[in-house]
Order: sequence, then C-alpha cells, then structure tokens
Amino acid sequence: MIPKLHYTSQANSTSAHLENIQKACGSGAELVQLDLEHIAVEEHLRLAQEVIKITAHFQTRLIIKSHYKIAHEIKADGIYLENTDICPSVARSHLYPWQTIGATAHTLQECETLLIKEVDYIGLGPFRTSKKTETKALGIDGYTAINEGLETQTPLIGFGDITPDDVKGILKTGVSGIAVADAITQNFDLIKTFNQLLGASSTDEMRHTFK
Repeated sequence: MIPKLHYTSQANSTSAHLENIQKACGSGAELVQLDLEHIAVEEHLRLAQEVIKITAHFQTRLIIKSHYKIAHEIKADGIYLENTDICPSVARSHLYPWQTIGATAHTLQECETLLIKEVDYIGLGPFRTSKKTETKALGIDGYTAINEGLETQTPLIGFGDITPDDVKGILKTGVSGIAVADAITQNFDLIKTFNQLLGASSTDEMRHTFK
C-alpha cells in the first residue's frame, strides 16, 4: 500500500540528507523519498546505502528519485520519476517486481499517459508555486477537475508547498495523499500533524497495493 504522507529529503550535502532522514523517521515518517539532485554523482550510491540503513531500522519505506539503477542495487522500496526521467515502462524492466513506481503529472492528459504505463501512484502538482515557474499551480480546482476526469483507483499524491491548512481541502478533491519537502524539513513535528490530518498510519493506508 502507498502511505498517504511522503517526505522528500532535498539537501545540498550527504550529512544534511542523513540528518533530515534520521529526524523524519524518528518523527514517524512512513515513506521517505531521497532526491539526489544536489549531490555529486560519485556520492549517490554511497549516500543511498547509508540512507537505507536508517529507513530499514525504522521500517520506513525508501523511494529513490530518478535513479532507478541505484534503487535496484540497494533494493529500495521503489522509485519516483519526473517527466524528464526514463519512461516508467522501461524502468519497470530494470526493477524487482515488488518495487513501486511513482511519477509526476501536471495535467489530466499526463495522468492518463501514466496510467497506461501502469505506475503505482501519480505525483500531481504543483498545488501552489512559491517561485516563478512555467508550470501552472493546480490548486483545489485543478485537483478536483483532474480527479473527476480520471476515475481511477491509482492514488494521486499532491505536491507543491502544501501546508497543514491545505490538507482538508485537498482530500475533498479526491487526491489521496501529499508529498512534502520544505515544510517538514523546517519542522519535523509537522509529520505527526500531517499524519493526523490525513488519517494516516501504518494500519490505515490507501487501498492501492504494491505490485
């Protein structure tokens, strides 16, 4: 099953990632996504190997962003792909059958394409934007329209500067859960708050099962 709260660790150093993930797991995170974007390529595998030691200790699921070969090598729980990454269908052939694939979509059409490629969940956003970007913020209206247009059981995970005040409205749109980076990194106590708002726990997750 796909947890309702995803914590994305985004950091500029190995030590910061390890500290963030240790705190997140200790605060009750059920799923951590490791974003290696700002880490030197030669450090990617070593960092992922250190991170999975932490997540395994806490029985937290580990998702590797973009780097499917690393996810396969360390036997992470899955991968998360951006639009510019490898096609989910191709990535599937490089992973273990039990590893999950999540992928980003910004529009209804992109969601429909990902469903054809049989992803396990879709990261839908951005809910809002905090800086200038070509990607339009979807907001409550966008989430509602896309969810109604899809009619799918595949979980939709909202992302994009989501705060605790947004959760109730987001859930009403039919979006199943949320991914949060900065807000949690600034205050790991928010993990408990988000979990309570989402009704998330290890025994109350989404109906969609891991393949």
